[in-house]
Amino acid sequence: MENSRTMYYGKGDVLVYRTFAAPTRAVRSIPESSYTGSDNIIFALNVKAAVAGEQFLTSFTEGDNAKVVATDSMKNFILRHAADFDGDTVEGFLRHVGRKLLDTYPQMTSVDIAADRKEFLPLDVPGPEGLTRSGLVFRASHNDHATATLVARRLESGCEIKSLQSGVMNLQLIKVKGSGFAGFIRDEYTTLPETADRPLFIYLDIHWTYERAEDAFVTASGCYVPAEQVRDIAHTVFHEINSPSIQHLIYHIGRRILQRFPQLASVRFESNNRTWETVVEEIPGSAGRVYTEPRPPYGFQGFSMTKEDLS
Repeated sequence: MENSRTMYYGKGDVLVYRTFAAPTRAVRSIPESSYTGSDNIIFALNVKAAVAGEQFLTSFTEGDNAKVVATDSMKNFILRHAADFDGDTVEGFLRHVGRKLLDTYPQMTSVDIAADRKEFLPLDVPGPEGLTRSGLVFRASHNDHATATLVARRLESGCEIKSLQSGVMNLQLIKVKGSGFAGFIRDEYTTLPETADRPLFIYLDIHWTYERAEDAFVTASGCYVPAEQVRDIAHTVFHEINSPSIQHLIYHIGRRILQRFPQLASVRFESNNRTWETVVEEIPGSAGRVYTEPRPPYGFQGFSMTKEDLS
């Protein structure tokens, strides 16, 4: 019977700022996005790593730390090995550090490592022929960002990638008109009015898995799926369709993602409804209205899709 005990430890909020990493090139273009690559002048990540292994049991049961790698050492390990990382993606960095940990510490049998990319946006400055990219000065962004989670485990023959999930997080999109919500159950608990046209403000996290995990590590293969392109598909579909619900919207975003990227096995959504509350319905001489933030309770949706949904 497989041991079902939960036992791991690790380090979170390991902030890695690597400058002049390998650029991302040879990204296949898609109609919904202008993204074709990144210079990676700043490759910044917030990393969380957890390690497991039966040899750590005595540190819990007996207070014996002889096999324990201090989490402060794990933090330093991650930071130092950012220097010898020669890849260009979040997924590649996770594989690099996960393998290094398993190669270095035989008492570790698996590593669960995740990272959120911290975005820094390039800025333009005056040049001889007009505005041009600085290449030196960037603006910190608190908008959506790429994310990935990887689990690597030790085998007798070496290291295996047990699972990999990529994603884009904290995407916040507002469509000022062209969305509705009607036809839902009305009973003694219902106070929400039906509407055929409302502003729709959503928070959206999108995650995806590959048919072959190896496709996530080599951008030059043309099979790597950039978070930037998935993000652009989301807002393009939002623009194109008049959706009767958020559920309907994320279904069609998922279909477009799977159509554009047949190398993916699945796509998963977590969405929140943050639609503004109307304060002023009509403004004389204007198509506008006045809104305010919604009250704290919010609706949310979860949905996953595979290529079977395309048929």
